[in-house]
Amino acid sequence: MRNLKEVKLILETALLTAGEPMTVAELKKLFDEDIAADALRKVLEELRQDWVGRGVELTLVASGWRFQARPEYQKYLDRLSPEKPPKYSRAVLETLAIIAYKQPVTRGDIEEIRGVTVSSQILKTLEERGWIDVVGHREVPGRPALYATTKGFLDDLNLRSLSELPPLEEGEKPLLPV
Repeated sequence: MRNLKEVKLILETALLTAGEPMTVAELKKLFDEDIAADALRKVLEELRQDWVGRGVELTLVASGWRFQARPEYQKYLDRLSPEKPPKYSRAVLETLAIIAYKQPVTRGDIEEIRGVTVSSQILKTLEERGWIDVVGHREVPGRPALYATTKGFLDDLNLRSLSELPPLEEGEKPLLPV
């Protein structure tokens, strides 16, 4: 078995150079010898602690582990790429919030909650962004598509699971903090 310092360096190198979050199963492939998943998670937690107080942090999101800029430094990084992030309409954000909190839902469910028709463009926008997907069809006449959020949605909000979404107050309509 490799020593802890070497294991940490290998994990750090892989995570810093990866373009996407990496799962524990993927990280285990870095080593010739079998390392227990629990042992690997413990080393990842130690590595996370090693990076406390720096501009970059190791974090666990829905798709796995990744290094990312700490939120308080993002404004400086935004100066390097001045293009504006896409702005989403209230209708798009309301639709996304309904899907996130009530999933899986059909277009009809969304329309019932919002009280207005949902345009195909809204759903297309959310699908193209990688935030929602069709996960099945309701077994009723017409078999409408069931929509749910993706791991990409959770990753973009720095969440590990839907349970980390802020709770809704009684009778409150779902709105996401974007």
